[in-house]
Amino acid sequence: MAYHVVLELAAKTDTGQVRSHNEDFIAINSELGFVILADGMGGYSAGEVASSIATTVVQETLEEQLPLHFKEKMSNRSKQLQQLVLEAVDRANGSIMEAARNEPQFSGMGTTVVVGLFHHDTVTFAHVGDSRAYRFRQGALEQITRDHSLLQEQIDAGLITPEAAQNSPNKNLITRAVGVDYEIEIEIHDHAVKPGDIYLLCSDGLSDMLTDPEIAAILGNPKMNLDAACAALIEGANKHGGKDNISAILAKVVAIDTKAEKFFGRVLKRLGIA
Repeated sequence: MAYHVVLELAAKTDTGQVRSHNEDFIAINSELGFVILADGMGGYSAGEVASSIATTVVQETLEEQLPLHFKEKMSNRSKQLQQLVLEAVDRANGSIMEAARNEPQFSGMGTTVVVGLFHHDTVTFAHVGDSRAYRFRQGALEQITRDHSLLQEQIDAGLITPEAAQNSPNKNLITRAVGVDYEIEIEIHDHAVKPGDIYLLCSDGLSDMLTDPEIAAILGNPKMNLDAACAALIEGANKHGGKDNISAILAKVVAIDTKAEKFFGRVLKRLGIA
């Protein structure tokens, strides 16, 4: 059993062509194998506050707890890591609720969140809202998160086709968000990874501007490294109008490391735990 996925990461966020400030936040950690993206919502700077809190709390929780999980021998590590990710997002939800309670100008703020944690030969994705995760494998792009949005519910009910949904006025009405209620429903799934896979996390400022074939063409371009591909995704969304903030995180699976003890020994040593 592989214990860790060796990753190459790239990340970029941009204000876009219309908005005056950026309410997206991103975080990556190649040592511990996680990526986080949040797209805030709310008046004034509240959206920026919500996405910043969410990203920071999830990041700090994972950085604090993951080394302890890696250090211990567990018979059901995948389930334990799922629970850790859920706990991290739940903590973020509580922190946003508390900030809004203490600062009236932040009332009603919230954020989407998508978190990816790579471990063993698996990636765990947890998400709330319509920020997405895609997998690009052997030339094929697949969306592996399901939007928590009114539009997705209409598609699921057969009221509108995916093609017609591209021009729907209900495109950005989400049905779940972090920080709007003390009770939060987080969707979480595990996916098997393979060397050569590229995983894309993005805000709707990217997915609304670029079609799946356009995204796939960029990710499949052999002349681009991961940083260049990330920049090209942002540039493409801006060229198509850049109507919202645009964020993208790319995670490429370089290899699956079967030498668990050696790898985690290096990680723990760097973190000052071993």
